[in-house]
Amino acid sequence: MLEPALLPTPLVDCADEAFARAGVALRLKRDDLLHPTVPGNKWRKLAPNLAAAVERGHTRLLTFGGAYSTHLRAVAAAAGALGLESVGLVRGEELAGRPRNWSLRAAEASGMRLEFLTRAEYREATGRAEGEHGTDALLRRWGRCLVLPEGGSNALAAVGAAAIPAELPGLGERDVVCCPVGTGGTLAGIAAGLPPGARALGVAVLRGGEGYLEAEVARLHRAAYGREFGNWRIDHGHHGGGYGKVTAELDGFAERFERRHGVPLERRYVAKLLAALADLAAAGAFPRGTRLTAVVTGLPDPR
Repeated sequence: MLEPALLPTPLVDCADEAFARAGVALRLKRDDLLHPTVPGNKWRKLAPNLAAAVERGHTRLLTFGGAYSTHLRAVAAAAGALGLESVGLVRGEELAGRPRNWSLRAAEASGMRLEFLTRAEYREATGRAEGEHGTDALLRRWGRCLVLPEGGSNALAAVGAAAIPAELPGLGERDVVCCPVGTGGTLAGIAAGLPPGARALGVAVLRGGEGYLEAEVARLHRAAYGREFGNWRIDHGHHGGGYGKVTAELDGFAERFERRHGVPLERRYVAKLLAALADLAAAGAFPRGTRLTAVVTGLPDPR
């Protein structure tokens, strides 16, 4: 049985001198507190997909991820709680014979079966895994299953994330709702759920995503809503060197933020988001009087 989610998640004002000097207010949407085993945006994106899986009679979920993928752990935990099988196709065949890291151990402990692919095989599998049932090759290997894309971002996931703005009362023209961007599903949902006047800002956490991530968000909008939205943009200048890269400067920013505000920060997504917002505010990127709401999308890795 999957434990219920904490909804709506807490919304807290964050009085921070760096933002105050720029005349910008900061709030934190604490989605990291949403669920004990399927936290943050993973729950938002997975919940409608899990409901669809159960409704359509699926007994197996199949998805993709890297060695430390939060998405893999979340799918494994949710599937196990619902009595569903789960399969994770993992990028990096060299990992197969190594001791499992803490993240892959957690996925297996929840019942997920892991298969390790070369990077070429992984690119081919993720690029061709379209539609609910996946490709013929996946069906031959694993049987009937609900295929979830890398990161869990599909049309249903975008609809799930669209509930975030509904939990933010009083949004208007001075508001910018912000989130980190890996695969685009959370940003797509936030933008679709905003009232007129409010805007969404995504901070890319991977290098080289210019154009590609914008196309992905637009694709998700068309798939989920049959239209595109013009109330969002993606910042590509604060990825810190690429996906999973955490510089000493970023780690220092996160530690100082944690000491000031008592909020633990996940480094690969959330810390990059907040560091980007601080930098943009200091550079005058937001008009004075802007209210930023930063969505804390997940929990820190265990120390």
